[in-house]
Amino acid sequence: MSTLTYPHPAHLPATLPALIRLSAEQHGSRAAIVDGDTRISYADLLARSEQVAKSLIALGVQAGERVALWAPNIHEWIVAACGTHAAGAILVPLNTRMKGAEAADILERSGARVLFCIGDFLNQYYPALLQDCRPATLAHVVVLRGEPRADVCQPGDHGWADFLALGQGVAASQVLAREAALHAHSTADLMFTSGTTGRPKGVMAAHGPTIRAFDEWSRVVGLAPDDRYLIVNPFFHTFGYKAGWVAAFVRGATVYPEQVFDADAVLSRIARDRISFMPGPPTLFLTMLAHPRLADYDLSSLRSSVTGAASVPPVLIQRMRQELGIANVTTAYGLTECGGCATLCEPTDSAETVAGTCGHALPGTEVRCVGEDGRDAPTGQPGEVLLRGYHVMQGYFEDEAATREAIDADGWLHTGDVGVLDERGYLRITDRLKDMFIVGGFNCYPAEIERLLSEHPDIAQVAVVGVPDERMGEVGCACVITRSGRPLASAELIAWAREHMANYKVPRHVLNFERFPVNASNKVLKRELQQQALAQCAA
Repeated sequence: MSTLTYPHPAHLPATLPALIRLSAEQHGSRAAIVDGDTRISYADLLARSEQVAKSLIALGVQAGERVALWAPNIHEWIVAACGTHAAGAILVPLNTRMKGAEAADILERSGARVLFCIGDFLNQYYPALLQDCRPATLAHVVVLRGEPRADVCQPGDHGWADFLALGQGVAASQVLAREAALHAHSTADLMFTSGTTGRPKGVMAAHGPTIRAFDEWSRVVGLAPDDRYLIVNPFFHTFGYKAGWVAAFVRGATVYPEQVFDADAVLSRIARDRISFMPGPPTLFLTMLAHPRLADYDLSSLRSSVTGAASVPPVLIQRMRQELGIANVTTAYGLTECGGCATLCEPTDSAETVAGTCGHALPGTEVRCVGEDGRDAPTGQPGEVLLRGYHVMQGYFEDEAATREAIDADGWLHTGDVGVLDERGYLRITDRLKDMFIVGGFNCYPAEIERLLSEHPDIAQVAVVGVPDERMGEVGCACVITRSGRPLASAELIAWAREHMANYKVPRHVLNFERFPVNASNKVLKRELQQQALAQCAA
């Protein structure tokens, strides 16, 4: 792996706690977060973050230890994350759509001793999801809303208020000492991203690169201190976390968290709170545009948006500008391994450019498209997308082999995506080397879904492919060979899958096969299988 280092710009805070302190100085009384009736100023955010850090120190959390966070977009998520960073610990966000076993696997492998967890959400009591699979290493669960239930929680668990009280005896100087020990290259977070191996890998990212990348991102998209930023993208994803509240705090904007996307609720909130900035995947905007009462909502405050994470038809950009009134619409490209953003369109680019490309490289980022021989592909010709720059990950957590496979000796991150660079240096993604599809903005890796589906008692063999979907962009199609030889009912497998995996991973189609197309090595020919699946789904 490369040992390239990138100096952090002197004009930017080097760490996320330093960013919060600077924002408190510059925007003290300005609202940092508005969550329902809760309004948190920048000065108050700093104080609350310090309070969380003190309580983590009181629980014995050491610098560099991992602290996990499993909750929807609520103000406590941000406060807990900022406090985790201030304590010198490493944040591990968990996807709220995960089932208990999926979350437990990440908690165990990350070694997290503390978990901030929502109580009731999506008709579930989240701590109960871990009841039969809670890792022995998890010493404390802090329930963010509601009290710990005696039938589920353990003696070391706390409600949010009780947790905050733990730090009363901890001196503020201890938090300052933890913050002072951090630097731009200290690990800030460990974000688990699925992969072709079928098991999520933990991506390590540092403080400084996150701040630098989203300082650039927010500058290009025009995020400003007077913006009211509605964050529908989940905080456990880089789109909602780094391009979300971190970017907002870089600029001094106000964050409005939204727990789940509901078109009526979002349209109402835009009108009521005069939201001016709202990114999201294409699915979000297509759903808004299809709302039967769209014209009844006053969306005149909407000014800017960023979309991407899936194919974007040019007509969508035009409709966002004309029907939603969003003057500045841009698209971007990135992956967790590069901090979430590598290329970005300009708001002034044409609808065709915004829809047809992912934009140009962020300053300080290099982008290449290379052929199988490792040489740069000619302009306009496809090749694997390689990225190099300050925001490439530090590596995969405790997985040196996977890190060496992803980042070569010269520091280039091999993305597995196939793209084309035009004469302007704008990137267009054309295909994927990796066996992956995107459901409503979320990366889905067939190997991981296949591993989970293979536990179904009547599945002898399963292969998952992505197929087009009008609303979600793509959805999964499970191609199955049963043990019994009898067809497996689509509704049965889908219902089973909903109990065992995050909803976006659940296949929307089930096709029964007697055999799969294979090569001479008996490896399933996924492209050929996908063509068969496409034909059957279209029939």
